[in-house]
Amino acid sequence: MQGIPRWIIQDNATWFIMQKEHSPPSPLRILHLEDSLLDHELARRALDNARQPCIIERVETLEDFQRQLQNSRFDVILADYRLAGFTAFEAWQVALQQSRRTPFILLSGAIGEAAVVTAIRMGISDYLAKEDVRSLPQVIRRVLEMDAIRRAKEVAELQIAASQKQLADFAEHLQNTIEQERAAIAREIHDSIGGALAAVRFDLSWLNRHCTVAQEQSHIADATAMLQQALEASQRITHHLRPAVLEQGLVAAVQWLVSSFAARTGIDASVRAEIQTPKLPKAIELVAYRTVQEALTNIVKHAQCHQVRVELSDAKKVLTLEISDNGKGIVVADLGKAKAFGLRGLRERAEQAGGWLDVSSQPGAGTSIILSVPLESHAAATKQKEAA
Repeated sequence: MQGIPRWIIQDNATWFIMQKEHSPPSPLRILHLEDSLLDHELARRALDNARQPCIIERVETLEDFQRQLQNSRFDVILADYRLAGFTAFEAWQVALQQSRRTPFILLSGAIGEAAVVTAIRMGISDYLAKEDVRSLPQVIRRVLEMDAIRRAKEVAELQIAASQKQLADFAEHLQNTIEQERAAIAREIHDSIGGALAAVRFDLSWLNRHCTVAQEQSHIADATAMLQQALEASQRITHHLRPAVLEQGLVAAVQWLVSSFAARTGIDASVRAEIQTPKLPKAIELVAYRTVQEALTNIVKHAQCHQVRVELSDAKKVLTLEISDNGKGIVVADLGKAKAFGLRGLRERAEQAGGWLDVSSQPGAGTSIILSVPLESHAAATKQKEAA
């Protein structure tokens, strides 16, 4: 388009838009299931009088109706209720088998209120008595508008579902990345920092054995005590980042978490476990472990309780984990806050494992967090992901 003046391009574009806006609408393609030629002509005349451009084709048999739907595409279906050997309900079932759901209008004589209610419940778009055939253009217009809204809603729902799937995949990827980073940091702390601290402890031990000055021995003892605290902190951080205790099983890991929590906070905490499955999938064990970990962290921050109970079971092939306290409870409005990342993260973890998370709480009556993961559905989902 080089060399063409800009005003010509703009004027041509404006002319094209104006032509498009003022171009006549495409004629509606209507399939009319009707065994009366007179009633068919009355319907055609009503559309002609309303200046509604249309191409209307009439069929009488169910076979011809099905053939037309297979070979052509229609915008609207009109159907009498009673025809030779079948009813419009059977035609509706045939129409449902098509890939595109076409708006379906009953254009019939009096069929009774019960039949009309049944038709609407089945999903038929609308009903118009033949004596009111003059209103057919308005009914078609309304039905087409409703169909456009329905299809737009379906497209929006598909887009939302696709977005939710992308977010779920991203959340899963993010969680996996976080776990990998945690494992890498834990290894670094254990191998580098832990090794260095252990070497310093040996040197301090050597100095303590060979030093005879009482004042210097006092300083060595203080340094050794601080070093021991650093070693314990290193081990605690390593366990937090990478739960190596899970190698001993979920029950042992949860018991270690709860006992450490009780020793650190002074809160009465206990575990009751009834696990019959010899070895749970690692992904489920990690989700359960992190759920207990996050729940205990929230209890310390917010619950103001003096008793915590953790229960584990795998009855009916569903892993159920419940963490309950007798604290001040959670206000329902707080559960939906934008910054409630802890519980939201737990829910996402549960969904990634094929399960769900429920939170039950009442102000002043404590809080209960329940994780449920069907073991069989998790195994099937894992196989599906591996196959993909």
